[in-house]
Amino acid sequence: MKKVSIITVNFNQAAVTEEFINSVEINNSYFPIEIIVVDNGSDHDPIPRWNDRYNDIRFIRSKLNLGFAGGNNLALKAATGDYLFLVNNDTEFTPGLIENLVAVLDSNPKIGAISPKILYFDKPDIIQYAGFTGMNMNTGRNRCIGQMEQDLGQYDKATGQTGFVHGAAMMIRKEAINKAGLMPELFFLYYEEMDWCEKIRKVGFEIWIEPKARIYHKESMSVGKNSLLKEYFMCRNRILFIRRNAPWFSRIIFYFHLLFLVTPRNLFSYILKGSIGHARQFLRGIWWNLRHSKESTVLGYEGD
Repeated sequence: MKKVSIITVNFNQAAVTEEFINSVEINNSYFPIEIIVVDNGSDHDPIPRWNDRYNDIRFIRSKLNLGFAGGNNLALKAATGDYLFLVNNDTEFTPGLIENLVAVLDSNPKIGAISPKILYFDKPDIIQYAGFTGMNMNTGRNRCIGQMEQDLGQYDKATGQTGFVHGAAMMIRKEAINKAGLMPELFFLYYEEMDWCEKIRKVGFEIWIEPKARIYHKESMSVGKNSLLKEYFMCRNRILFIRRNAPWFSRIIFYFHLLFLVTPRNLFSYILKGSIGHARQFLRGIWWNLRHSKESTVLGYEGD
């Protein structure tokens, strides 16, 4: 049996993380596993209390918020599993989740990363993710398959390759990480798993979805559905992803599309809504890419 490392990152959500741990303890029947929880610079360190409460979990504390990739990478460096299951702390396990993912990875050594079907926690019959289409490098857009559809089992036979895994729940083969490297930390938040998928593909592995495996997600609990933080990093990192992964001719098309269609459309929409803060963060995301290289680690975020 392959060992699975279950990895999650906490940031100022101790109670949510405890709910996640409880869901693993109640619903997981796969062994051997190890559970690693990273506290990513929370205002108050929860680890001393957790050490008293949980005897079989490894806790790692970062004094700084290293972002989604940085926090997960701390655990990846410490993990001893053959498969590394990175899951958001605002998810809930279901029975058979790990078994289904492991079975697919065991069946095909070409698979480097795989995600389960993701359902909304507060509406468990509604799909959040059943795979991704590939990225249109000319527009920087792709589509989440099945999103907001009622789950009637319509994707349960769709096991196979997909555009990208989903950052909320993704199991990675250790061999793929050894060859592709850790998750890119320069994104900080959003698009890092997509960039990672591109790196994993480049070293010869495939990206898959197993919709018969299910997990529930408390969407946007960490950041907020319309936060300024999300606006900035979604804009900044969409551009950064294209700069790092698209061929030169697609990058040129993308820049024209961004300048003459996306930017005026988005700014007009924000002004009509009176969302000046979002307009400002959108422009800051563009400005960051004009001033920094595609390997820069400068974040440049300013909240309002």
